[in-house]
Amino acid sequence: MKKKEYKIGAYFILICVGVLMIYPLVWLFFATFKSNQELFGSLSLFPKEFLTDGISKGWKGSGQFTYTRFYLNTFIMVIPTVLFTVVSTGIVSYGFARFRFPGKKILFLLMLSTLMLPDSVIIIPRYVLFNKLGWVDTYLPFWMPGLLACYPFFIFMQVQFLRGIPKELDESACVDGCNPFTTYVKILFPLMKPAIFSVTIFQFLWRWNDYFNNLIYISSVKNYTLSLALKMSIDGTGAVTQWNQVLSMSFLSMIPPTLLYFFAQKYFVEGITAGGVKG
Repeated sequence: MKKKEYKIGAYFILICVGVLMIYPLVWLFFATFKSNQELFGSLSLFPKEFLTDGISKGWKGSGQFTYTRFYLNTFIMVIPTVLFTVVSTGIVSYGFARFRFPGKKILFLLMLSTLMLPDSVIIIPRYVLFNKLGWVDTYLPFWMPGLLACYPFFIFMQVQFLRGIPKELDESACVDGCNPFTTYVKILFPLMKPAIFSVTIFQFLWRWNDYFNNLIYISSVKNYTLSLALKMSIDGTGAVTQWNQVLSMSFLSMIPPTLLYFFAQKYFVEGITAGGVKG
């Protein structure tokens, strides 16, 4: 009897926490149909009068570019960054997990030490470097760090995952005539699917929702991503901000990362749990 009551209590707490977590999203959805007066003058969740022009008018944006351009810019910036990150960090983690070379431990410790550096510390030297290279107001400041494996968290996570894969698989592949590169591509890479999905989801979410770095490196409106476009919609041109339009665009911007997570959540959970265990 006590066990049953415990389960009921646990389910009740989980339901309450779930409602608290999902309520802001529900409020955001219904807020897209409210007028400014109702948004700031009523506590009701449901609108008294549904305004259905939030998406159509909000999509036009506040300037010469529509949100079609901003969505394309965001995908152009995010997708190559994710692909470069998956490939580069996977190769680096394979080297740390499977090979012995001079200074390996020192390099690994140096790599991990960069995890302690916040973005606010390295943003100025990065900006100076990228500005001298002529990369400012392009997407190269996002693509190149991914291409050069400048994400130690992902390297560490995949190293831990690879340590859980028996080395006998590498030895068997070597006996069958595979070189190290072929072993990684044909044997280990398919087995690393959970870790790769975890890297993909993390990097996609971080880059999709990033505002600070976008604000620093992108200056032209034609290159704006969604986060910058939403901020520009709030700033406006002196006119009254139509919040249902801004909230409509905010709600739509949540759909791609949400869909990605739901499609890949099985591998994501497996990759996170396996990546935290040293084999």
